[in-house]
Parts: sequence; structure tokens; C-alpha cells
Amino acid sequence: MISADEKTSIQARHRKAIGTGPMPHEPRRVEFEYERKGALAYLAAWDVHRAKLFGLCQSTTGIEPFHNLVDLVMQQEPYRSARRVFWITDNGSSHRGDASVQRLSLWYPNAIQIHTPIHASWLNQVEIIFSVLHRKVLTPNDFPDLQSVETAILQFQALYNQIAKPFKWKYTKDDLNKTLSNSRPRQTPPTKSAWRHEGTGTTVEYVAVFAT
Repeated sequence: MISADEKTSIQARHRKAIGTGPMPHEPRRVEFEYERKGALAYLAAWDVHRAKLFGLCQSTTGIEPFHNLVDLVMQQEPYRSARRVFWITDNGSSHRGDASVQRLSLWYPNAIQIHTPIHASWLNQVEIIFSVLHRKVLTPNDFPDLQSVETAILQFQALYNQIAKPFKWKYTKDDLNKTLSNSRPRQTPPTKSAWRHEGTGTTVEYVAVFAT
């Protein structure tokens, strides 16, 4: 089972002054002014059960970059010869809808794409990887160029694969059903209704009266 997505627009921000490291009772200080040195995307695929991370950096996202990620995974064992490989993705433009499902099956007949619900990409475990990457590697963002960003990301990936363990996924389908039920608007119909007329002369308004 592969959890895949892209972390888009990772910028290289070259600080205009050298920061200072943390000291006793003093936090790290980072120069707030910077020069933009471009941006790239990190496409990642996380094997949920084997705790294996695959990834590559691309100049942009899209169908072809996603295809490159799929090739990176599916051309290796055990995925190449597996009977079924489930790919969990959100509905981003790189892998949206039935067209993406069909396209993936044409690339690799044993690959089956499953979309997370709309606005629920947080159900995809690769988002946890992106969170770790952001906190451990990209914060604070101080890179002289895009090559430095790519090098740092891929070094993180290599190190993480040495220590990674499957996540203890505690969010069950029952939790999801509870979340969905709480998010639906509740409409309590009135238990009793009646009409009364108001006004004098020739003008009469009928007003609904509700009692609960």
C-alpha cells in the first residue's frame, strides 16, 4: 500500500545575513530578509506497511512528474511483481478523478489508485512525512540555491529510511464516520406549526408560528 502526494512550492530563501545558533537561554536567530532563489516540488511515496520512503524533486508538479514517481516505485521489487499495489492519493491535479485511475492502470496493470475523500487529504499518511520534513529540514528555510534544497531533502529521505517504522495509525473508520456525522448540518424540524393572520382592513399577512 503506497501513500503518495506532492509537497509543492518548496522555496530556496537565501538569508541576507548569517544567522546565529542557539545558546544557553538564547534561541536560534534567523535573518528575516532573504532573496528568493526559486522553488521546486518534492514528490513522495510512502510504503505504509514496509515503512519505505521513495521520493524525487521536480521543477513542477503534474501528470509527468507523478508518472516519474510511479516509475520509481513500480520498477522495483516487490511492487513490480506484486499482484496488486494500492496507491492512495488525494484529488490534486496530478492524479485527479477516474482519468487518473485509468491512466495509472495503463502504466502498470497491477497498480490500483484510491482517492481520499474531498478535503480530507490529511487521511493520507504521506502528509505525516511532509510534516516531519518541514519541521526537521525546511525550518528555518535558509538555502543558497535549489540544488541545496534538493540535496537536503534527499539526504533526509536516505536517513529516514534507516530509522523509519510504520506509523501506528489510530484513526479508524469509526472515527471517520463520527467526524463526518458531526460535520453535517443539523436541521431540527419544528414539532408543531400553525398559521395566524395579522393586519387590519384589507391588508392581511399570514405568519408561520413554530413551537418546539
